[in-house]
Amino acid sequence: MSALGGVARRLAWPRPFAELAVFLRRELAAFPGRGNVTMRCVLGSAIVIVTSMTLQVPELAVSLIVVFFVTQANIVLTRVVALNLVIGTTCAIAFAIGVYKLAFDYPLLRIVAASAIFFCSTYLMRAVTKFGLVFFLVSLIVIYSQTFGDLTSNAEALVRGLLWVWVAVNYAVVLSLIINTLFLPAEPEQQLRAAMQRQLATARARLAAVIDTHAPAVRIGALDVERGALSLQKLLRFSTMRRRYGKADAAATLACVTAVSRIVEAAAALPDDAVVRDSAQADAIRAVQDELVSLERAIGDDAQWPRWSAAAPARAPAPMAATAAIQRALDALANAARSAAPPPLPDSAATGAADPKPAAQSALLEPDMFANPRYARFSLRTLLSALICYVFYNAVNWPGIHTIMLTSLVVALPSLGASSRHGLLRISGALIGSALALFMVAFVIPQLESVTGLLLMSLPVIALGAWVSAGSERIAYAGVQIMFTFSLALLESFSPPSDLTEIRDRMVGILLGVGVAVFIQMSLWPEGEADALRAQLAGVLRRIAALARAGARAARSGPNAADAPAVAATWAMLADCETVLARVSLEPDWREGETARITLLSQTVLAQSRALLVAIEAFYDEAMTGAPMERAGTFQSDVADALEHYATQLAAEPPAAATPAPVDPGGLRAAPGGEALEPHARRIDAALAGLPRWSAERASGEFANAG
Repeated sequence: MSALGGVARRLAWPRPFAELAVFLRRELAAFPGRGNVTMRCVLGSAIVIVTSMTLQVPELAVSLIVVFFVTQANIVLTRVVALNLVIGTTCAIAFAIGVYKLAFDYPLLRIVAASAIFFCSTYLMRAVTKFGLVFFLVSLIVIYSQTFGDLTSNAEALVRGLLWVWVAVNYAVVLSLIINTLFLPAEPEQQLRAAMQRQLATARARLAAVIDTHAPAVRIGALDVERGALSLQKLLRFSTMRRRYGKADAAATLACVTAVSRIVEAAAALPDDAVVRDSAQADAIRAVQDELVSLERAIGDDAQWPRWSAAAPARAPAPMAATAAIQRALDALANAARSAAPPPLPDSAATGAADPKPAAQSALLEPDMFANPRYARFSLRTLLSALICYVFYNAVNWPGIHTIMLTSLVVALPSLGASSRHGLLRISGALIGSALALFMVAFVIPQLESVTGLLLMSLPVIALGAWVSAGSERIAYAGVQIMFTFSLALLESFSPPSDLTEIRDRMVGILLGVGVAVFIQMSLWPEGEADALRAQLAGVLRRIAALARAGARAARSGPNAADAPAVAATWAMLADCETVLARVSLEPDWREGETARITLLSQTVLAQSRALLVAIEAFYDEAMTGAPMERAGTFQSDVADALEHYATQLAAEPPAAATPAPVDPGGLRAAPGGEALEPHARRIDAALAGLPRWSAERASGEFANAG
């Protein structure tokens, strides 16, 4: 057996390939709504292929990429993106034709005018938050259209080609809107209600595992709680964008979302070895399960949604702190539904909900639009990389690599990490799409005789691209590139392709464009996010410290309702930190190992922050089941002090955060009811001890002990 184990170890995948396999398995896994988006993309693409081939509408690849962009997770996002595409392409075509009209016979003046429009558009792409896609399209089309002005002297043909681009984009937008509205529409309110029902079912399954040891084991981790709370807040925001709720309905919907998040968080706090001791405890948990079933049915019933009006039964005392917390969340929801006057909506920044007053006051422009030099630097970097690609493209007289200019703008993102990830996704997606196109040209194209065969060849590849693009932002853009590269190679003309050099040339253009863009971004005013990530992590720790102080006040004064919106806001901040960390991990750096060091430290702080948040809320739930306890309040105050001190040191420049000193939970044991609090206190203390020392220089051995 040991010999077989040794052989298995020798034949095991190298670590990078094993990590890649785990990453792909996680990112390509199915989740609710992914199949719906894929089906809508495939249906829209099939109709666009047949329409463009039948009516001979050029730029089929552009029409297909429009279908992918417009087809979003729900109808609200679909309409927002569609409106931006129509406005952006219309303005872009108008600007490009205007440049041709005024300066077609003067190449230098034409390039200067196009560069000025490009600079202004990329500047506004950073400064105007709500219309970034519009200005991206303007800059993309205006600068890219100049490459064709050098290849022909026929201005009328160029203008006609631009107008056909407008037709290819906008007819695809209209078709996609019709498909997303009539076929398999994804309404955000229905998605919100379905997500709440799934989370309630998970909480019930966790309670069932406590009652019945033979029931399937269900574990709700801190990451599950974070993602669940964040998804509900996002869907709530989309729901308020889609439908104008009355004040009472908006408050009731928000209360329901808050209650579900609190229920899941309480269920996650149940110990893995939690079991009932007698039939009375089992009956009490079954009563809580029945109330969860009632709430789940009310969420799915149009007559009861968004209010849950279940009668409050005479319950037995909750046998565990987590079930008591679930009961408090249900009671708070029932009281909110029975209240004649709806409670005021909390700050939308904390909950993610769309509060009418803050929304009306939200600025269209960034507050520092004209004061922040980063916007101008970003525009200059992007313009310089585009012009370098333009000069190289014309100097070598290689028309096939026209994708070099497109790539230089596509991968131009505010941070180094985001640009590197976008470039990596563009290259990997183009490689897969090119390989599939070569295979089809060699083995499938010679067998095709009709449009039906063309669809049978194209739709599986389009479905693959749609499935990938419907995933997280870590891989979504690769799916678009798979489809776009494949369609550029095989579907651009109305006859079977015969020149394989076009596939090669496009790939060369993409590689050169990524290389130029990343090099310019690294060389001129590089914008890393490591310092911003430290500040965000420090902010999260301060929010957790504020929750601990609130729990300390409640422990001294008596049972109190949990500040669920503040907890949801903290989970949202943790999710934002995770997104930034994914970009920071890809930032190129001349200092060997620096990016890996920052990534490891940030991952450790993020993991311990999640553990702290869950443990502090579990400690709070346990403290609320008994009488007021001064020692519990003192312990939570000490935890808050330690977190605030660590956060201050972490945000300093240079950072000098040291692992907090242990907070001794032993004093709780002597207090009445302290035995139940002590395990949660030890979890808090262990999470504090896991916060790493963050300084400019670290011994390599400390990495192993960071978490």
